[in-house]
Amino acid sequence: MAIMTNSLKLFCLSVLLAVLSGCASVDFDYPKTVSTAPTDTEDTHLGRQIVGLVEQHPGEAAFYPQGDGIDALAARLLLAEWAERTIDAQYYLLTDDIVGFAFLNSLLRAADRGVRVRLLLDDMFTQGYDPGLAALDSHPNFEVRIFNPFARRSARFMDAATSFSRINRRMHNKSFTVDNQITVIGGRNIANEYFGVNPDKKFGDLDVMALGPIVAEVSDMFDDYWNHEAAAPLPAFAKMPKDPAAALAELRTTIEQSREEIQGTPYAAAVNRDVLDYIGSNEALYTWAPYTLAYDSPDKVRKELAENAASITTPLRDYLINAEHEIIIVSPYFVPNKKSIEWFGEMEKRGVNVIIVTNSLAANNQLLVHGAYASSRKPLLEDGVEIYELRPDAKVKGAHIIGAKSATATLHTKAFIVDRRNLFIGSFNYDPRSAYINTELGVVIESPELAEPLVDRLFRVAPTQAYKVFLNDQGKLRWRTLENGQEVVFDKEPESSWWQRFISGFTGLLPIDNQL
Repeated sequence: MAIMTNSLKLFCLSVLLAVLSGCASVDFDYPKTVSTAPTDTEDTHLGRQIVGLVEQHPGEAAFYPQGDGIDALAARLLLAEWAERTIDAQYYLLTDDIVGFAFLNSLLRAADRGVRVRLLLDDMFTQGYDPGLAALDSHPNFEVRIFNPFARRSARFMDAATSFSRINRRMHNKSFTVDNQITVIGGRNIANEYFGVNPDKKFGDLDVMALGPIVAEVSDMFDDYWNHEAAAPLPAFAKMPKDPAAALAELRTTIEQSREEIQGTPYAAAVNRDVLDYIGSNEALYTWAPYTLAYDSPDKVRKELAENAASITTPLRDYLINAEHEIIIVSPYFVPNKKSIEWFGEMEKRGVNVIIVTNSLAANNQLLVHGAYASSRKPLLEDGVEIYELRPDAKVKGAHIIGAKSATATLHTKAFIVDRRNLFIGSFNYDPRSAYINTELGVVIESPELAEPLVDRLFRVAPTQAYKVFLNDQGKLRWRTLENGQEVVFDKEPESSWWQRFISGFTGLLPIDNQL
């Protein structure tokens, strides 16, 4: 009987291994055409509006921060409408909701006009989207590639058992570039919650629209990712439609139905504005400044290449260590390691005031991350670091138009401000995942004109929109805020449920900080 039992176990194990290592795979050698952004687009409509402005500001780029969800969505849709040659879109997440379909509709309309559209998506949140993406890819002017795709399109968890070191590394970059003349980069993915359309969630986020020489640099970055071996054409891993024309027609119907949902809202009104509201006819919206574009090499997703790959952390580290008076880190997911905690303490001893702005437990949509962050608060506070945590009922600009007023606020902005002179905006969270695992993109802008207003607004709204974390006389964590003009102090994570506190506390004990 024991022999039969062992044989049965061996048989089951063999079957399991066969399933795990079975036929599903990604053909990273699948033929694909190398393509790059055009460099001769000065004669496009956007190019003609921009070229004169760029010549007046040699060595600088123009930046227009977009904190408002309506503006951020309108910018993308308007620019797509004005595209004449190319659109390059690179995102970590694009969902099948109102915003996602409005975005895809703008890309598809451009492709119908003859514009070459390249859409590069990470594969973490595309499950179930293969048919729609394949339909888009069937358009002669629309090409879709998926970065570092899962081999198994349904049971993706099985890839974690056989290919964890590969599929754990994700492309977190976000960029949108039109005619190689104007670009939008920052923290927003393409989904309702990032633009204030979700009835349950409202994300406070920040992008920056830019023109000038930075655009060509963003295009070079996009080309590096687009032509990288990890960027796979859909046929390399997904089933393609038997009738591409019918599949595309069906997708158009779905997109049109979703587009009608947005009509009559301020979002529809916003996208009816002329794109020249953003450039040329209203240059005052922009601030011209020196800058440094920072991003990871796509080689970072290959574990064997990651150690020697160009890293966004190098310019960011140089940027932060040169602070003389103040460092403000705004990061929705803040997980400092022991070395970082010690470094913040050293900066405080040097006379540099360090301020952290992140999510409270009740506002955080990632309880695992909060659990890893929670234990860092006490040593940071003991060293003099200031910590503010966003309240779940905070007001988010441009996030009150569609949906319930009770929607939970979540900070999603990634911004670092040094000495109120230099400002980083991008996709980089201050956590190990951004530093060592995922690829990221952002820009350091040398501009007090941009940095100071953001700091002023932060300190103006913090007393009522955030909790200031502090230690009482007994060294216990406490949270202070203003409600109806009165100071309120909490002795446990404010507005959180026992379940949130349990999960956060439990996960804080797990040795997973380096994955968060």
